Amino acid sequence: MPRPREFEPDAVVEQAMLRFWWRGYRATSVEDLVKATGVKPGSLYSVFPGGKHALFLKSLERYSKLVVPQKLGELAAPGASLAALRGYFDGLVQDLLSTEGRQGCLLVNTAIENATEDDEAAAVVRGHLARLEACMTTALRNARDAGEVRAGVDPAGSAKVLVATCQGLMVVGKANPDAAVLRAIVDNAFAVLV
Repeated sequence: MPRPREFEPDAVVEQAMLRFWWRGYRATSVEDLVKATGVKPGSLYSVFPGGKHALFLKSLERYSKLVVPQKLGELAAPGASLAALRGYFDGLVQDLLSTEGRQGCLLVNTAIENATEDDEAAAVVRGHLARLEACMTTALRNARDAGEVRAGVDPAGSAKVLVATCQGLMVVGKANPDAAVLRAIVDNAFAVLV
């Protein structure tokens, strides 16, 4: 009879996600994961066939399901408009000004560290960017219809620019968490909309 599992897989994924988020994929060893989760290597490999990489992909999935919706906030609502869009960017700036927030976004970090060599991780990142772009497109369309932005604003095209802006903002914020710099980036991105 197999021995009963002595740990909860979701709790293991949560701890692994936090470790990958803080240290990155390459800098996180299996030993680090064992320390973070309290689960022995053999048990990790039996529950997560594929080992560290499989646990990393599960961590990205968990981050997408639990953390991203919190960060999107009102921007994810069907009725989101310019205020929700600006609120999302203002939230990014606030996060980047905190010690905890400087760890950035696990998906942005993954894009920088892994996407060129890990097709599965890149697919998760592309899914996130598409989700973000869809939310921004909806908000800009609603804002245009409400007269909050110029009538000539192309919601889909502008959303692509804003997605690139927020990704760049997170990279700049990791290296230079200066409030004036971060707010200037956001202000200039929004200046072309009104």
